[in-house]
Amino acid sequence: MLLSPRSRSALAPVLAVLWIGTGLAVWSQGSQQKLSQKNVQSVSTRGKQTFVSTCGGCHGLDGRGGERAPNIVENSKVQRLSNPQIAHIIENGVPGTGMPAFHSLARPDVQAVVTYLRSLQGTKRTLKLPGDPARGETVFFGKAECSGCHMVSGKGGFIASDLSAYANTHAVEQIRSAIISPAPGRDRQVRLVTATTHGGEKYVGRIRNEDNFSLQLQALDGKFYFVAKSDLESLEPSSQTLMHSDYGSTLRPDELNDIVSYLMKVANASGRATPKKVDEWEE
Repeated sequence: MLLSPRSRSALAPVLAVLWIGTGLAVWSQGSQQKLSQKNVQSVSTRGKQTFVSTCGGCHGLDGRGGERAPNIVENSKVQRLSNPQIAHIIENGVPGTGMPAFHSLARPDVQAVVTYLRSLQGTKRTLKLPGDPARGETVFFGKAECSGCHMVSGKGGFIASDLSAYANTHAVEQIRSAIISPAPGRDRQVRLVTATTHGGEKYVGRIRNEDNFSLQLQALDGKFYFVAKSDLESLEPSSQTLMHSDYGSTLRPDELNDIVSYLMKVANASGRATPKKVDEWEE
């Protein structure tokens, strides 16, 4: 349908208004996006600067602990604290510990520190799973026998570390490397030892408690043994190991990726259940 010159003349102002309105809308949307990005960047910068100047002296610039304060990045108890709980600790401190109150910090600065701490913990990262977490769970509790020592989400063994939140603070390659090339434990409390008494009895397990006169061993079956040091003939690293060293050959690459994906999914799904005590910050 063709429009007459008069009709075209009448429509021109309307079209101009619509064109200007559309342009303004696009410009406004772009400006809002830029402003939002700028605000996020500003909060991130503020959080890092405040963390370094306020928290870094004790907890370390990377939050992984110093001479005067614990690791608050990899500590699973701190990871489970809610954002309001962390903000409360920053503002009010923890009575009876070395954690002071920072009443001088404005609320936006406190929130910025919390956000920055979460970024250090890696909880805001969205990573593509390298494998299938469902298959990984099957391998973890089956072929690889990881659950014989490690616990995940309340299931599995307890002689080794709980891996429920492990992937929150470790990258994909770090997790895979820890499986196929486990680092030898330097601390006797994180490796197996063989305690031999003067009577010839031998106990193999992890040292759970030790003082100047005795030690407490936990065997692989979960039993605890109390041994007086005066009764010890020797205490040596055990030939047995908690962690298999042949996963690089006994597990296929896709099975390794599946286990990594399982641990990543569990860590992401675990969230941050609210602990009963906020003083876990200092444990």
